[in-house]
Amino acid sequence: MTSILTGDIINSRKKDDNFWLETLKEALSTFGDSPKFWQIYRGDSFQLEIENCENAFYAALKLKSHLKSTVDIDVRIGIGIGEKEFNTPEITASNGEAFINSGYAFDTYLKKQTIAIKTPWQEVDAELNIAFDLALLTMDSWTKNSAEVFKISLESKNSTQNEIAAILGITQGRVSERQKRAGFEPIMKLEKRFRKIINQKTHL
Repeated sequence: MTSILTGDIINSRKKDDNFWLETLKEALSTFGDSPKFWQIYRGDSFQLEIENCENAFYAALKLKSHLKSTVDIDVRIGIGIGEKEFNTPEITASNGEAFINSGYAFDTYLKKQTIAIKTPWQEVDAELNIAFDLALLTMDSWTKNSAEVFKISLESKNSTQNEIAAILGITQGRVSERQKRAGFEPIMKLEKRFRKIINQKTHL
C-alpha cells in the first residue's frame, strides 16, 4: 500500500507565482525527487507519493505549515490510501486505488475542509475526517508566526522550546505562546493517532 496526496494552492492567482511556486517545490523536494515522487501540474496543483502511509498526515502538516509560514498562502490536500497498480517514472502517469482515493477525497470532501482522507476503510475515513475538520478550525487560521513555530516544532520534534526560541530569535515564553495558538500539542496527538490507526490497518 501507498499514500497519494493531491493538492492545490488556494487563491493562487492572487499571489506572486514565482515566490509560492519555489516555496512549494522546496517543501515537496524534502519528500523525494521529481517526477517520481512528486509533480506540479496545471500551474498550481500537485501530487505527492508518501510510500509509508503512516507519514501521510505528517506530510500534509509539513506542506501546510511551510506554505503558510513562508508565503502566507494556504493549500488544500486530499489524502488517498490504497494499492498502486501501475508504476511509472512520473507520478502523474501512475494509477491505482491510492490515486483514485486521493482524487475522490480532493473532489468530494474538500468543498468544506482543506485536508481530507479516503481509505479502503469507511470507519477510518469517518473518524479521521471529523478529527481533521476540528483540527482545521485552528490550522486554517494560523498566522505566519503560528505556522512558522508549528513547522519548526514539527521538523525538530526533539528540540526544546529554548532551542526553537534560539532559531527564531525570540524568548522561550513566546515559543510556548505561539505553540499554544498554533494548537501544536493537540494536533500532534492527532498525528500520533493517525499513525496508530493506519499502522493497524496496513499491517493486518
